[in-house]
Amino acid sequence: MSTSAKTFPIWAILLLLTNGILLLALILLIWRQQVVTAFFGTISPNHLQPESLAHSTLQLGPRHKLNYQQWVDILKQEAQVAAQKYPQPLTILAGDSLSLWFPPELLPEDTNWLNQGISGETSAGLLKRLELLDQTRPKTIFVMIGINDLIRGISDEIILENHRQIVRYLHKVHSKTHIVIQSILPHGAEQATWEGREKLLAIPNSRIQELNQQLQTIAKQEGVKYLDLYSLFVNKQGNLRLELSTDGLHLSPQGYLVWRTALQLYSQMKLQD
Repeated sequence: MSTSAKTFPIWAILLLLTNGILLLALILLIWRQQVVTAFFGTISPNHLQPESLAHSTLQLGPRHKLNYQQWVDILKQEAQVAAQKYPQPLTILAGDSLSLWFPPELLPEDTNWLNQGISGETSAGLLKRLELLDQTRPKTIFVMIGINDLIRGISDEIILENHRQIVRYLHKVHSKTHIVIQSILPHGAEQATWEGREKLLAIPNSRIQELNQQLQTIAKQEGVKYLDLYSLFVNKQGNLRLELSTDGLHLSPQGYLVWRTALQLYSQMKLQD
């Protein structure tokens, strides 16, 4: 692909800076389609879907019905398939339900994706299962974790220390991989309809913002990347934008479109070798 095809249009960056997020997302998708079509003639999303797991996953039914250990077992199998097949480039999403429910059709199509999200996951839980990824040799690992810690009353100190340990482990085992810590997203506060709304109300979004500032510092100290998604999802009141969420906690298709756009833009600007 030529240099001009890899260069992100300046107008896209300007639109982002003026907070035209949804419009930008649509423009970027059109732009991406034009670039790929020009060079490859067609678009065919390239997501990792291990043939050996297709039947067993279907037999288990919707993933939200699995218990935690079943989740871990399935993700272990999928990580093993990725390690054996060695698809390149490989990008891993590691986190909780926000990562888990990322629609495959909305993930950027210029990489193979291994989704290692578990519903209800905490930073401690993610730290314990990082070894499942040891043999996968990904180009990039995107981590988003922490909101469930806050919901469960875990202290900021423990959340931050777990993040530091996650970063150190990944950086040590995957020394040639881009490790990207993504900010914790805001919630919908009083306008949230999630069943645990009262627990969300006990967590000021200002606390999440402060945590994110410290996560950014940890990323810098540990020599990894940091992706600020918080500012893309927050409204003027400091809460999660309603149009980007289904219940004040989880994301709508529009929310995932914004996230996709951020991943594309960030990869173009920050993760080029």
